[in-house]
Amino acid sequence: MARPVMHDDSLKQQLLEVTAGLVDREGPARVTLRDVAAAAGTSTTAVYALFGGKSQLLTAVMDYGFRSFRESQEQAAHGGLQGLGIAYRTWALEHPALYRLMFGGAMAAYADCKPSPEAAAGAMGPLIGAVSAAQAAGALRPAPAELVAVAIWAQVHGLMSLELDQMGPPDAPWEDVYRLALDAIGRGWAA
Repeated sequence: MARPVMHDDSLKQQLLEVTAGLVDREGPARVTLRDVAAAAGTSTTAVYALFGGKSQLLTAVMDYGFRSFRESQEQAAHGGLQGLGIAYRTWALEHPALYRLMFGGAMAAYADCKPSPEAAAGAMGPLIGAVSAAQAAGALRPAPAELVAVAIWAQVHGLMSLELDQMGPPDAPWEDVYRLALDAIGRGWAA
């Protein structure tokens, strides 16, 4: 006789999202599994059963974020560099807590909490592919595609970080600023 499923994928997803929000607000050191369970309306037993301990849960949150980000980039890849740039902003605005956890350094102090290499490595794949395709078509300057991708990523990352942290003028038209920046990036790397 099969054992009943005690904790389903829905609860797992909820725990990942709740954890991302709590860690974003409180920092990883202050969040306890009891906090996570209470915020998700479940027990710490469920958290342990689904993830193990705290470091495994935090790693799972990072992996979830990188997989979600990669999927959004893969879906936008047909739009080239412009499409990827727009999808980057859209994803960051829809997942600000995950974005800050993945790229903001909140987890850096947790030595035992890093995304798995498989989850993190694939996140840049669509951008590297778009750079390579644009170079092959003669639209972008020749340079190692991985380096160009990192340079482009650094520019959009910086802009998104400013927007999410509201570090510009209070009435900054961020969408317009972002589109201008994408256009400038394209012109800057044009062949």
